[in-house]
Amino acid sequence: MIKRLDSSSFERWDNYVRQSEQGTFFHLSGWKQLVEKVFSHSTYYLYVEENGKITGVLPLVHVKSLLFGNALVSNAFCVYGGIIADDDATFQKLDKEACRLAGELGVDHLEMRNQVQMTPDRPFKDLYVTFRKELDPEEEKNLQAIPRKQRAMVRKGIKAGLISVVDENIDRFFSAYSESVRNLGTPVLPKKYFQALKDIFKDQCEILTIEHNGKLVSSVMNFYFRDQVLPYYGGGTEQARAVKANDFMYWEVMRRAVAKGIKIFDFGRSKIGTGSYKFKRHWGFEPEPLYYEFHLVNTDALPDINPLNPKYQMFISAWKRLPLAVSQTIGPWLAKDLA
Repeated sequence: MIKRLDSSSFERWDNYVRQSEQGTFFHLSGWKQLVEKVFSHSTYYLYVEENGKITGVLPLVHVKSLLFGNALVSNAFCVYGGIIADDDATFQKLDKEACRLAGELGVDHLEMRNQVQMTPDRPFKDLYVTFRKELDPEEEKNLQAIPRKQRAMVRKGIKAGLISVVDENIDRFFSAYSESVRNLGTPVLPKKYFQALKDIFKDQCEILTIEHNGKLVSSVMNFYFRDQVLPYYGGGTEQARAVKANDFMYWEVMRRAVAKGIKIFDFGRSKIGTGSYKFKRHWGFEPEPLYYEFHLVNTDALPDINPLNPKYQMFISAWKRLPLAVSQTIGPWLAKDLA
């Protein structure tokens, strides 16, 4: 039987996600609470129950925008998603229901953000890859595993006297992150979104801030799930590049994760050929393809809403020149639909 998740089953849902090999941080029920609270998007968290036991889950978010289209996404604002199922019968039930729901809602398309190809006959975008690497339990071995040139950047940050501190408050993180996002020409998500991440996920969401002579230079929001760390949102101030703060920052995430017994460093999603893609390869990480599969409903073409699309170049160029305060005010209105 297919059911829709409500608060009475949050714990059961999350227990299922945590015990499943296919489960990710982005399948947790907290995302349902967050998206509804911060963005007011409709969510459809579906699960199959057999004899009182959950056998599969699928988180879905309906994002409808005049500017960016109408989509049903698993999972919005996340790099991973899709169906988790104990068996093919359960998978097919959830997939069929998702397609039915997409038709009922009249969306342009249904998007499944899978880590592996799940439905070979569906189109997918050859655009994104992810970077994951197993950590050695010895700190020095992880440092030596970083290619020489990138390791030199980390050592320059150490030599510059940089230190890392855990921030309980999101203010410094948001300052660094929003400045970086503006500089990339991308609308920033609202500050209340990051506060909600901290409030909902608690110890699974940690902010690591880098200081130089007591002043903020960079900061990153990390997610912890099982034996993995995912540095998900990060940014730096104007001074960050000069002191190699971003290089030092990711090393500190890695170093601190090892101290906690974390085994997997998930450097996250990048578009093929972009600056972030090259940066992660310089760390010795190898790209793994992501299979964002689409079921087309009211369109014949895959969506192309990303900064590499030439039609957005004028917008991006103009956005980079906005005063930071203006970008922080206008950005959230746009970013809520860039899921």
